[in-house]
Amino acid sequence: MSDRTDELLLARGIGKTFPGVKALDKVDLTLRAGEIHALMGENGAGKSTLIKILTGVYARDVGTIEFDGRQISPNSPSEAEAAGISTVYQEVNLIPTLSVAENILLGRQPKKFGIIQWRAMRRHAARALERLGLELEVSRELRSCSIAIQQMIAIARALDVQAKLLILDEPTSSLDEQECEALFAVMRRLRDDGLAIAFVTHFLDQVYAVTDRITVLRNGGLVGEFETAKLPKLELIAKMLGKESGELPSSVGGAGTPLPASEGHPKGGLGETRPTFESASAIGDSEAPTTISKKTPFLSAKSIGRKMGVEPLDLQINAGEVLGLAGLLGSGRTETARLLFGIDSRDSGHVSVEGKPVPLRSPREAISRGLAFCSEDRKTEGIAPNLSVRENLILAMQASRGALRQLPLPEQLRIADHYIRALNIKTADTETPIRNLSGGNQQKVLLARWLAMQPKLIILDEPTRGIDVGAKAEIEKLVESLRERGMAVLFISSELDEVVRVSQRVVVLRDRRKVGELEGDFDEHRIMNLIAQPHE
Repeated sequence: MSDRTDELLLARGIGKTFPGVKALDKVDLTLRAGEIHALMGENGAGKSTLIKILTGVYARDVGTIEFDGRQISPNSPSEAEAAGISTVYQEVNLIPTLSVAENILLGRQPKKFGIIQWRAMRRHAARALERLGLELEVSRELRSCSIAIQQMIAIARALDVQAKLLILDEPTSSLDEQECEALFAVMRRLRDDGLAIAFVTHFLDQVYAVTDRITVLRNGGLVGEFETAKLPKLELIAKMLGKESGELPSSVGGAGTPLPASEGHPKGGLGETRPTFESASAIGDSEAPTTISKKTPFLSAKSIGRKMGVEPLDLQINAGEVLGLAGLLGSGRTETARLLFGIDSRDSGHVSVEGKPVPLRSPREAISRGLAFCSEDRKTEGIAPNLSVRENLILAMQASRGALRQLPLPEQLRIADHYIRALNIKTADTETPIRNLSGGNQQKVLLARWLAMQPKLIILDEPTRGIDVGAKAEIEKLVESLRERGMAVLFISSELDEVVRVSQRVVVLRDRRKVGELEGDFDEHRIMNLIAQPHE
C-alpha cells in the first residue's frame, strides 16, 4: 500500500429513493489518494446507485460529497469528469470503427484553425497509453483490439482528463486470468502514482489480490469499511450476506467433501415439519401424468464450461431431488444454468440425459429432452406484460406446437384454470393482464407455464427474488411437492438459508468455478466456508 493515504473523496449520509424503493440509506464512503478501494455487495446492495450519484448520473436526495477539499454536486458525467472523477464501465463505451487515438481523444481532438492535428493527436494518444505501460499502434481501428486492450484504452481515455479518481465498474467480467493480471498491474502502477481507484467487483479473489480497503454495502445500507489485509474472507462473505461474524465457526471439518446421504433428510421444508402442497396431485396435467423414476440420475454434465462464463465443472441432477446451486453474485450460477439449457454454447464437456449423450445446443432441444428453465430476470426474460395470465401461461406449450397448430381456446382456458387453482395464483380471472399481478403471482404463472410442458427437470434461477415472504413460502412448498412427485429441480438462490431449506445436495461456486459439493448434514456455515476456501 502506498504511503499516500490522503482522503480525496468523502461522501457522507448519501440517500436516494426511487418510487417504492430506498436504494441508499445514509451511506458513507471515503476514498483515498494512493489506494485501491473495493466496493462490495450482493444484488440490490446499492453499489451502482452510489457510483451513479458520484458520477452525476443520479442526483442524491440527501447527503454531501466533498472531493479534493471542496463540496461538489455533479449533475452529469461530464461535470464529474471536469471535477476529476472518471469512470470505466463494464461494457466498453467506445466506437469500434474509429482508431485507438480517435477514441482516446474523442471530443478533445487537438485542432488548429478548426482542423484536427492528426499527428499531434497520435502523439498524445501514445503518451496516454505509455502511462499504462502499453505500447500500441494508435492508428489501428479499435475493433481490431481484444476486449482486454479495449479496457486499457478506455482507462487511458478516462485518465486523459487529468482524473484524480478512477472508478472501475466491473472491469474484469469479460477478461481471462492473464488479462486480469495485466489490468491489476496497471491499477497498481496508477495507485503508486497517487491515483485513487474505486474498484466495483463481485470476484472475491480479485479483491484480495489488488485492493487496500473494502467498503461493504447491503440492502442500500453501509455495513462498514475495512482494511483488506485485516478482513478474513469468511468475514467478508458474512458481512455481504448479512450474517454476524459471531455466528460463524472458526472452522468446519470436512467442508468440500461429500457426506453420505442420510435417510429421511430433514431439508426441503419450512420450519420443523416438511410442508405439503395442497394441490400436489393437481400440479401435473391429470390427462398426461409425469412418470419419473425417483432417485436415479436424470442429467449428468461432465467438464462443461464456457470461456468468460464458468470454468469446466461436473454436475449430476437426480430425479426426485432438489440440487441447490449456491454462490455469491458473479460465481457462475446463472451461467451454469444457461449452459445446461442450451442458451449459451459450451466450449468444453458433454451432457447426458437419462443416460444418453445429448448435445443440448438450443433451448428448443433442451425442452424436447424434458428440461424447463425459469430465468432470474422475470421482467425481461419471463413475462409478456401486456398479455393475459392465460396467454402467458400457455406460451411455451403454444411455441412447441408451432404457429400453424393453434391450441384451441377451450383447451387454453382449461389449462389456465387448472394451474391457477393448483398453484393458488391470485388473479381476478384468466384474462387479467399479467402486469397487474403481484411479483409472487407472476412468478407462479411462469412456473405454471413450464409445468404445463410436463418437464422432468426444471431449472429455477432466483425464483423467489423480489417477492413477499408469503409467496416465497408457497414457492418453496411447490418445489418440495415437485420433488416428491419425482421431478428433478436445479434451485439457484443468493439466499443461502433458502438453498439449505429446499435442497438435498448443494454445489458451491465461487469466481466462475466449482469449489465443492455438500450432501447430508450441511448448513449455511459450511457453504460459506467453501466459498471462503482458497483455490487449490
